[in-house]
Amino acid sequence: MASNVMFTAVADQGGKYGPFPTDRTLVFNTTITDIGGGYDKTSGEFTAPSSGYFYFTFFYHAGKAQKSGLTLMKNSNIIVNAYDQNQPGPNFCDNAGNGAFLQLNAGDRVYVRLPANCVIYASDRTTSFSGFMVAPM
Repeated sequence: MASNVMFTAVADQGGKYGPFPTDRTLVFNTTITDIGGGYDKTSGEFTAPSSGYFYFTFFYHAGKAQKSGLTLMKNSNIIVNAYDQNQPGPNFCDNAGNGAFLQLNAGDRVYVRLPANCVIYASDRTTSFSGFMVAPM
């Protein structure tokens, strides 16, 4: 039986977020659910409260004026990416996401990184980060 560890948070930074000259952790500062206390809405990081198998997803929305993308990280390692397709035209927008199952030890950190020179839309609950424990180890 899996432990009760799960969260969903959204980025509410007031609209267009980025670009920045360097990579940075995206802070999903509005918590919808945080059971088990693993997500920190001030740092944007999930810290595994216990060892187990977890599933994480992230989704984002962005306009086409600039490059967009996000990266799921475990500690300092890239797990999966999502990027735009740079379709021409004023009426196009990006909606992208990705997910992964991860084996975590207690204290491992999982977070979403905004790559340098990328932009996402951080308002109206369109950019989210979620995770839950599937089974303990």
